[in-house]
Order: sequence, then structure tokens, then C-alpha cells
Amino acid sequence: MGIFDRMNLLLRANINDLLNRAEDPAKMLDQILRDMEAALTDVRAQVAELVAQQRAIEADLQRATAMRDEADAKARAAVQAGNDDLARQALRNKAGYQKSVDAYTEQLKTQQELVNRLKSDLAELERKHDEASRRRDELIARARRAQAQQKAAEAGQKIDGLDPTSPLSQLEDQVRSQEAKAEAVEEVQKGSLDAQFEELEANAGVEDELAALKEDVKSAPKPKAPDDKKGFDAYPQ
Repeated sequence: MGIFDRMNLLLRANINDLLNRAEDPAKMLDQILRDMEAALTDVRAQVAELVAQQRAIEADLQRATAMRDEADAKARAAVQAGNDDLARQALRNKAGYQKSVDAYTEQLKTQQELVNRLKSDLAELERKHDEASRRRDELIARARRAQAQQKAAEAGQKIDGLDPTSPLSQLEDQVRSQEAKAEAVEEVQKGSLDAQFEELEANAGVEDELAALKEDVKSAPKPKAPDDKKGFDAYPQ
């Protein structure tokens, strides 16, 4: 990755977002700071090189400008001396130097823009590095709190939105079904037992009544047998 690509990546990086998504915010922030420090070293060297190139272009432009002006002065002097051939040669030299002046002027403009942009990016990266270094502990603590809050929210969503087809939900349904069956069996057993007691009580009442009836019959006086003779005399002949 080139220096400009790495610079742009670091400048666009959202440190808070990176820390929130990192498993270990402290390690992540320390790595970011190391990357920034390495980039700062490279960018400072790059800026120094570009500034040196700019100084060289400025020197070339100054030299081409001086030679163009000198050719112009020679052309004027030749004209004043009435030497047209010498004037023509001086003007041709002037035109060549003017092309160099135009080229160096364009190069200098491009170089100045590049240097200014890189200096601006360097200043911004230095600011982000200083802020991250100064707020290291605070950023790490915030990242860990955000991670904890996110995990808690995700856990709550899983509980609230429990999938009815999930193993846990199916197990819960099975437990409820078993509980309902157990209650039904208990209710049936209780009803059967109550019925047996009612039947037993009813049978006991019948037996008591039967025993009482037998006792009553047993203690009752027996009827006398009819007298046959008296019976015959009683009827008229």
C-alpha cells in the first residue's frame, strides 16, 4: 500500500467504530497509534522530499526566466545594432526559454498543490494521533461499555424474538405438554378414587340396611298356626 493510500485510510478511519467492533479495544487502539506513528514518519519524509523537489523546480524556473529575459535583451540589442540575423537567433532562443518557463511554471503549480495537500493531511493525522494518544484510556473504556451494551441488547432481542421452531422453544413446548398430561392423569386418578369411595359408602349403607332388616325380621313375633278343628266347627253343617 502506497503512502497516500495508507494516509487516506488512516484519515478516514473512524476510531470509535473500530474500537467498538474490536475484540480487544486496547490492542486495537495501540495498533492504530503505531500505524499512525509509522505513517507520520513516512509522510514527514515524503513532505521533505516534495519540498526539495519544489525548490529545485523553482530554481529551474528562475534560471529559465533569466535566460529568456537575457535572450530578449540580446534581440533588442541586435535590432538596435541593425543586425536582423542576430536578432532572429536571439528571438528563437527566447521562444525556447519561454517554453521551459511555461513547463516549469506548470510543474511548480502541481508540486505546490501536492505539497500543500500532503502538509494538510499530515497536520490532520498529527491531530488525530495526538487526540487518540491523549484520550486512549477514555476511548478504550467507552468502547468496552458500547460492546457490553450491544451484547446485552442482542441477548434481549434473542429472548424477545425466540424462534418457535428453535430447540429451546420446542423443549419448552414439550415440558408444558408433559405438565398438562401429568395434571390430567392426576385429575383422572383423583376422580376414580372419589368414585370408589362413594361406591364403598353406598355399599356400606346397603349392607347396614340389610343387616338391620334381618335383625328386625328376626325379632318380630311369629304368627300362630290356625286350629283345624275349630275351624271345621265354625262352619255350619
